[in-house]
Amino acid sequence: MTLKAIFFACLTMLVLSGTPSHAHGGCDGRLIDGSGVLHAPICVPKDPARIVAMDPTFSLGMGLELGLPIVGAPLRLMSDRILRDEAERRGVADLGSYFEPSIERLVALKPDLIIGVSMADSAYPLLSQLAPTLLISAGDWKTFLSRLAQATGREQKAAELLAAYDARVAALKPRIPDQRVSVVRITSWDFQVNLDGPNTYGPFLVLRDVGVRRTDYEKAQGNATLKRPDWEELVNLQGDVLLYIVGGANNSDTNGRHEEVTDNPLWRMLPAVKSGRVHRVDAGTWMEFSGVTSAHRVLDDIERLIIAKP
Repeated sequence: MTLKAIFFACLTMLVLSGTPSHAHGGCDGRLIDGSGVLHAPICVPKDPARIVAMDPTFSLGMGLELGLPIVGAPLRLMSDRILRDEAERRGVADLGSYFEPSIERLVALKPDLIIGVSMADSAYPLLSQLAPTLLISAGDWKTFLSRLAQATGREQKAAELLAAYDARVAALKPRIPDQRVSVVRITSWDFQVNLDGPNTYGPFLVLRDVGVRRTDYEKAQGNATLKRPDWEELVNLQGDVLLYIVGGANNSDTNGRHEEVTDNPLWRMLPAVKSGRVHRVDAGTWMEFSGVTSAHRVLDDIERLIIAKP
């Protein structure tokens, strides 16, 4: 059953049981308008007390960083154990997996605000019947943080978080060696190279911020965000350092695919592999990037694997 169908079934049950849906009318909270927010204007409660995050990445991570009262999120199957542990420590209820959240748990939480990324847009008509629903479409993690902070009155906290990040970037940037870095993800079925370009995904934007250079092959043409090289195309990963990610929300780290790749002669011919400058990085940090905390963990990897091992 699709996510939309599940929500429709849930909404039907709510109507039949007489549970009131979110009322529309004059806004007595914050009226959120402008770019980066779907279905604007959205009336957000001035002081929401029970917020549900519909994704375990940007919404959950940045919501907790801003000190928002997150009461529920889809925690199952998360590869970012650090964020999951923090969410559980703060009492965030598990709604199940991102693609099949438990509607019963969501309804039982009685949220007064639902937040999410644009991928939840298909369920917006149904979610918005349960509570005001703020879906932020900004792909840039810093813009997402700023929009979420503006909508919830946490602008000062966001400014402090970004200032600390910028200060660390400024301190590390002069220490970045004059070399190129390649990054590839190994999944159960392919290779994935996230590109440096206008729509760069979170951790790779951190690389750019701090001055890490990628190879020409890893730079975007137009709005492209991803390449899926075959075995022969791996030769294009000519970085002096190679960072690789295994899996994420799949079993690539346990099904033998990882060992198959690293034992292959084509992998062993890559410059960074031959020179011993190849390092595995955490999938939870790099593939479930969730905000400032993730950004600092990427900077930790840069400091440890690129700066300290030139």
